Order: sequence, then C-alpha cells, then structure tokens
Amino acid sequence: MKHGEGEKREAFEQALKGKRIPILTLDNKWYKLLTEEARAEVAGLEEELNALLKRQGKLNNDVKNIKRLKKKLMGEIVSLVDEAEQEGKEDAPQKIEQNKKLVEDCNQRLEGYQDELLELPREIEQANFKLMLATMDYCYDTMQENGADIQEIAQWVTEVRIELKKRLIRKQEMEQRNNAIYSYMHDVFGAEVIEIFDMKYNPDQRESGAGEE
Repeated sequence: MKHGEGEKREAFEQALKGKRIPILTLDNKWYKLLTEEARAEVAGLEEELNALLKRQGKLNNDVKNIKRLKKKLMGEIVSLVDEAEQEGKEDAPQKIEQNKKLVEDCNQRLEGYQDELLELPREIEQANFKLMLATMDYCYDTMQENGADIQEIAQWVTEVRIELKKRLIRKQEMEQRNNAIYSYMHDVFGAEVIEIFDMKYNPDQRESGAGEE
C-alpha cells in the first residue's frame, strides 16, 4: 500500500525506533544495495556521516598521542627533579617549569578532545539515522516500482504460457492429422505414388532429420 511522503517518513521513523542501525558507510551490503543514481541522491548525507567518522578517528588518534606525550613529559619531570636534588643542576627548575606548562597544555587539549568525543557518537548516530531514512525511502520507491513491473511481467508470462499451451496442442493436432493422412495415402497408393502430393512430412523420418528429399 502506498503512503504519502509524510506518512511514509513517519512510518520509517517508527520502524527504526529502538533499532540498532549499523554504520551504513562502513557496511559493504549498503553499498551493494544502492545504484549509482541512488548514491548520488544521498551523497550529501553520506559525506556528512563520513566526515564525522573521520573526525572521531582523528580525535582518538590525537588523544593517544597526547597521552603518550604527557607520560613522556611527566617522566622527564621526575628525572629533572632527581637531577636538581642530587646534582644541583641550575637549569633543571626551568626545564621542569617548561614541562609542567606542556603537561597543562596536554590536559587542556585532552579535556577539549574528550568532550568532543563524548558528543560525536550522538552526532554520528543522528547522521546515520538520516542516511538510513533516505535509504529506506529509496528502497520503498524501488520496491513499489518493481512490484508494478513484476505484476506486469507475471501477467505477460501467464498469457504467453496459455498461448504456448494452445499452440503446442494445435501443433500436436496437426502432426497427428498429417500422420493419419500420410499413413492412409501410403497404405492406398504406396511410397512411390505418395510423391504426387509433394508430402515432405514423413513421421518415420522426422527424428532422423531426413524430412526433405
């Protein structure tokens, strides 16, 4: 049953509630499902989702690098403190202070990145949801169009089958009639006289391929 655009969208949204939707642009089945024309129609939504995924991947990588740097800086601070206490290096306090500022910078960056990483899953989910709605819209329209074509083809096949059956029956009837005529003429006139009728049909030769002489 066909729906209006508003009813259709509402039905799709209701169907998706509570469902775990896979990330479409990471799903090979999704790419195989859409034609090039359909991909072009949802290109904007696809790019939006991919951009968010790319941003998430970059942030995760940046967080790992910053944590690694922070760990290195903290280790250097400990070493510098030991050097200052044991060896009395005059430049140690300055280097310690520099490292502390770098550690603080790492903390600020981590805080900002982690806040964004907390928000990104929701944004990715929303972008993926919109892309799924567009995909469902395409699939619905495609199935409706295909359904009409399938019915038309099925009707054509049915009519062809009926016509084929009629023609096969007619063919069998004509073959039986020719066979009866041939047999009668052969019995009455013999094989030589039957050539007068120019009868190229010979049931005995039909399977051997010697129909015409």
